[in-house]
Amino acid sequence: MRTNPLPAVFRRPGRPAVSVEFFPPKDAAGGERMLEVARTLQGSGVDFASITYGAGGSSRDTTLAYGRKLVAMGYAMVGHLTCVGHSRRELAELVARYDEAGFSGILALRGDPPKGQGAFVPHPEGFAHAHELVRLIHAERPGRFSVSVAGFPERHPDSPDDLSDVRHLAGKVAAGADFVTTQLFLDNSDYFRLVARARAAGVRVPIVPGIMPVLSLKQARSFCGFCKARIPAALERELEACGEDEEAQRRVGVRWAVAQARGLVAGGAPGLHVYVLNRSDSARELFAALRA
Repeated sequence: MRTNPLPAVFRRPGRPAVSVEFFPPKDAAGGERMLEVARTLQGSGVDFASITYGAGGSSRDTTLAYGRKLVAMGYAMVGHLTCVGHSRRELAELVARYDEAGFSGILALRGDPPKGQGAFVPHPEGFAHAHELVRLIHAERPGRFSVSVAGFPERHPDSPDDLSDVRHLAGKVAAGADFVTTQLFLDNSDYFRLVARARAAGVRVPIVPGIMPVLSLKQARSFCGFCKARIPAALERELEACGEDEEAQRRVGVRWAVAQARGLVAGGAPGLHVYVLNRSDSARELFAALRA
C-alpha cells in the first residue's frame, strides 16, 4: 500500500499545513496554464493540492487526467468527489479510479444541484448526504485515503440554523472524516465561530480554513454570490477606493488574505487552504508574505 503523506502534515509542531485548490481546465490551453501555476507554486511550502469536480461528474475525466499530472509533478493530491448524479456503484468505481491515479485523499461532498435544477435530488441508487460517501470511501479502500469533508463558516445555504449545520458536520466526521476543509470566508470571526460550535458538538479533527486572495471587486461579488459568502464592509470599501484599477484591487485582495492568514494561524488554525483560481501571482505573494 502507498504511504499517505497527509496525516503527518497536521501533526507538525509549529508549522501549519498549507494546501492549494485547482479547478479542472476547460481546454488544453487552460490546462497548460494550470500546470504552469502548479510548477510555479512548487517550493512555496505547499503540502498538498486539491482539484475540484463538476456537478454530476461534468469534469470527471478532466479531474482525473489533471490530477494524475499533478501527482506526477510531486503533489500529494486530494480529489473532490460529489454524490450528484451518481449511483453507489459509480461512486465506488470512481474511488477505485482515484486510487489508480495516485490520489492521497478525497474531499467527500454531497454537491450542488446541476445548473437549472433548483434543489438537490439524489440519484435513485445513490446518496443524499456526504456522510454516506465518506463511509463508502472507507469501505471500498480501507486505510487508503485521507477523507476530508466541507465545513461552512457562514452556514450551508440549505441549513435552517447553526445547530442543524453543525450536526451535519459532526455526522460527517463521525462517519470517518479525517479533517474538515471550509468554504471560503473573508471574515475570520466566522471561522472561529464555526470551530467553537464544532468543538462543542464533539468534532475533534482539524478544521482547515479556506481563504481566497480577492482579484477584484467584481470577481469577489460574483464568487461570493455563488458561494453565499459575505464580503466585509471594510474590504468592500478598500476595493471600491481603487476605482477601475484592477491591479490595485488585486493588491488589496492579497493584503487582506495575508492579514486573514496571520490571524487564523495566530488563533490556532491547523493550516490554510488557498483557493488560487488557477493563478499563481496572488498565491505567490501571499506565501512570500507569510514566510517573511
